[in-house]
Amino acid sequence: LKALVTAQITSLEVVHLIRLAMLSRMTAARSALRFGERRFFADSAIVGTLKKQIKALADQKVPIIQALKKEHGNSTVGTVNVNMVLGGMRGIKGMICETSLLDEQEGITYRGFSLSECVTELPKAPGSDIGLPEAAMWLLLTGKMPTDDECKAFNEELHKRSKIPDHVNTIIDILPKDMHPMTQLATALLALQPTSVFGQAYREGTLKKTDYWEVTLEDALNLTAQIPLVAARIFRNVYFEGKHIASDPSLDWSGNYAQMLGVCDEEDFKDITRLYLMLHADHEGGNVSAHSTHLVGSALSDAYLSYTAGVCGLAGPLHGLANQECLRWLKATQAALGGEEPTVERLTKFAKETLKSGKVIPGFGHGVLRTSDPRYLIQRSFAQAKFPNDPLVKLADACFMSIPSVLFGTGKVKNPWPNVDALSGTCMQHYGLTQEDYYTVVFAVSRAIGCMSNLVWSRMLGFPIERPKSMTLEFLANSVKK
Repeated sequence: LKALVTAQITSLEVVHLIRLAMLSRMTAARSALRFGERRFFADSAIVGTLKKQIKALADQKVPIIQALKKEHGNSTVGTVNVNMVLGGMRGIKGMICETSLLDEQEGITYRGFSLSECVTELPKAPGSDIGLPEAAMWLLLTGKMPTDDECKAFNEELHKRSKIPDHVNTIIDILPKDMHPMTQLATALLALQPTSVFGQAYREGTLKKTDYWEVTLEDALNLTAQIPLVAARIFRNVYFEGKHIASDPSLDWSGNYAQMLGVCDEEDFKDITRLYLMLHADHEGGNVSAHSTHLVGSALSDAYLSYTAGVCGLAGPLHGLANQECLRWLKATQAALGGEEPTVERLTKFAKETLKSGKVIPGFGHGVLRTSDPRYLIQRSFAQAKFPNDPLVKLADACFMSIPSVLFGTGKVKNPWPNVDALSGTCMQHYGLTQEDYYTVVFAVSRAIGCMSNLVWSRMLGFPIERPKSMTLEFLANSVKK
């Protein structure tokens, strides 16, 4: 296979080679799982602590579910109108997500903690003042902020689980370099699927339903540990001719990812990576990537299959691609200004002309929020402290001061305030991560934390397969006539 990497091969040949590589390794992977590697974390003290804390929280939650079913099973939670049915089910309350909650005024909270609290109170890497995303995963799983010692041991555990099988690296390396990085990431996750502990245990037919969450936790930790290495390999293949940077187990999970990208040696780049991965880790259960992962997982598909679905949803222009669209808009605006200082007056005029021409202004507004996105404000504070004179940061700040009033003045926008996408790409670019097509992969590395935490809890709480009822337009029309 390696000899074919430089050959001119068709897409069908790539698929065939991937199949051969996966088949050649599948038997070995299953055999390894069967002979005890499935529960290799059993001797890990930190995973034991993690499981105890998850179980303790579950002991509080399960009785609530039982009481709700018994005492209020037929109670009405809300109403569904025609606009909800025809508008992508927006606003329909129809699922449970324990890890995070999105409030229209306060923004997202992780197990009740605001993102500002997570930045300041979660354990940090030495010399950093940014709460670690792997610490946020512990919080999402357990409902508790980890201690510094727990976070250190958890990070070490993730490093132990991060090895990528040779056949997966081979598959990644033979993918066409012009294949979108998100397509490559989805392919790599599927190539990892034969190592799923849940999938193998379920196929053996001996797995009890009450044990689903434990083997799902194993997969969740493995996938979270592996995805930075897979993502970094894709990046170096596409943009740096396959010259890879080795993983450094002495670094934290996100700092190591930043180092493997190899675009900037500054500690501040590690910090903005930590910040980005922590802020994007979870965003309730109804967004496309989270819901896709949950939906596929509800069929008892394993973590790799489930999160591949989430990654494919994240790749859509209306979801994960938004940050690069915002950066491109800022660059286009900068060019249109022709070197003029981006003042509030100039940006107000430019925004009005943009809307008058029938174009949209990306990075402003949100499906739920009715105020500035806290994730945007946190990134803005970081940018103003670290690189306030960056031309794109100055432009983005002028947009923040001018565009909301223009949008509000149209009378058509419920939330004219900036969302996280308005600045995240600008922060990445400042430190040399200029490859815009890759930005969504960074998003996917982050969102794995929330999606995997949710999947563990779906198994723990025994949530059933999702099966909402659909209807025809004729049925809907007849229903509202009655």
